[in-house]
Amino acid sequence: MKIKLIKELRAEPIEIDVEDGTIIEDLVKEYQKDLEYRVIAAKRNNTLVDLSEEIIEPCIISFLDMRTQAANLIYEKSLSLIYLKAVEDVLGRVPVEIQNVINKGLYTEVKAQEPVTKEQIQAIENRMHEIVKADLPFEKYICGPEEAMKIMEEDGYKFKQRLFSSMKVKRVRFYTLDGYRNFFYGLMTPSSGYIEYFELMKYRNGVLIRFPHPSNPKVIPEYVDQKLMYATFGEATRWQKLLGINYVDDLNEKVRNGEYKEIIQLSEALHEKRIAEIADMIKEQKKRIILIAGPSSSGKTTFARRLCVQLRVCGLKPLYMGTDDYFVEREQTPLDEFGERDFECLEAVDVELFNKQMNALLAGEQVDLPTFDFMTGHKEYGKRLTSITSNQPIVIEGIHALNDAMTPHIPAEQKFKIYISPLTQLNIDEHNRISTTDSRMLRRMVRDFKYRGHDAQETIRTWPKVRHGEDKYIFPYNGEADVFFNSVHIYEFSVLKKYAEPLLEAIFPDEPEYMDAARMLKFLKYFEVLEDDSIIVNNSIIREFIGGSIFVD
Repeated sequence: MKIKLIKELRAEPIEIDVEDGTIIEDLVKEYQKDLEYRVIAAKRNNTLVDLSEEIIEPCIISFLDMRTQAANLIYEKSLSLIYLKAVEDVLGRVPVEIQNVINKGLYTEVKAQEPVTKEQIQAIENRMHEIVKADLPFEKYICGPEEAMKIMEEDGYKFKQRLFSSMKVKRVRFYTLDGYRNFFYGLMTPSSGYIEYFELMKYRNGVLIRFPHPSNPKVIPEYVDQKLMYATFGEATRWQKLLGINYVDDLNEKVRNGEYKEIIQLSEALHEKRIAEIADMIKEQKKRIILIAGPSSSGKTTFARRLCVQLRVCGLKPLYMGTDDYFVEREQTPLDEFGERDFECLEAVDVELFNKQMNALLAGEQVDLPTFDFMTGHKEYGKRLTSITSNQPIVIEGIHALNDAMTPHIPAEQKFKIYISPLTQLNIDEHNRISTTDSRMLRRMVRDFKYRGHDAQETIRTWPKVRHGEDKYIFPYNGEADVFFNSVHIYEFSVLKKYAEPLLEAIFPDEPEYMDAARMLKFLKYFEVLEDDSIIVNNSIIREFIGGSIFVD
């Protein structure tokens, strides 16, 4: 039987002969020595499959390594299973929560009677390495919902049991590793031997599992202590307790019984309170240049506008502007590695002009601010003659806002830096976390369709390039921020589902984007739909994506 094989990302397919019933893992073993990165999963035609799948008909098989979001999540889940097994082997059956990504690692908390020690963490890591070296199989067991409920009750997984008791599912997938059994949504590697790179370290009240970033699957990234992000996640946890929501089923229950209106109001009030606090800090510190940056679909525009409102409440009259009007002339825009114009690099911005005009404004001079014409690719002048008073702040939103190379000639004492991102703390259960990256892609997908005329295929297709730009130009500088603003709304998945599901369902199996669409649809099944979103106020960050915002045309 002939099939087409794509061994590497962006590689051309080759035609090979395989026997009927060939296991994909056996095919991987044949070619792995010629590949730079370890294959974690595969795509059969446009469907994500684990490596234990059989090839039973002509198809296209694509090998996936950690550079893809799907394979990266599989690596993370497989690593989590090994970690939970090792914790049980070292400490016994103690509760463990896998919470969020921070410090370029996975933050977890071991709920033992006494705080876990460095020596115990080292013992857990040693046990994990033993499990990996033994290359133990991840045994998959699929059963119906009734049997699944019995297994969850037997194993003490009350949060999973609650979730599935209210869901309509035909089958549930469990994985067993050397006698340890658990449910993870999504796929796993065939065995523990695939998880080559990781390390553990004690961090605050928990344990940090560090492993490679998709940009470099063979290297554990340099450790960076993201203190502000840790505090922001801690704040999100306190907000969740205030709202009475720990996991997805808590949110679903409030949607089902009609308590969602109060949840929406409280969530919006918490946002407003935090924005007011930031405005007070700016006034107290007499900052003049307010710089706002964050990854795609963070809600930067709405946040910046609401901050301006709060600054006015403080008696200030902020000037709001973006950095897009400071692009260099189109023909001067640098090219990326693919020969395309790179509008996201710092060199695409006229840094000298920007700094000169900002300092002139601070000095009380009248400035002819440019307007960039995206049709012609050139700056135009004469439309925005602007000056400000001695205490007026300038609120600036832009991709490079936190990078000091963007503002080298502006005095540091004038600058106040804000990093914004939807840092999702709500998880499916204690062991299945929700990816912030996926939540941002959902936001962007809904907004692209609503405001930019792009279908879900286009959003999924361009997402890797967006992520590449974020990894290069945004995430490395979030440590420069004076404050973090968490733009997530705890209820937003229930709202976004109504808008995103039809867009994802419009992607068919013969389309390249189907793999990610199917993965996102499976994820959204865990959420109840919040049909009535009319109560969401028109200045809400979520309105920037679903429509009805007073800040977005």
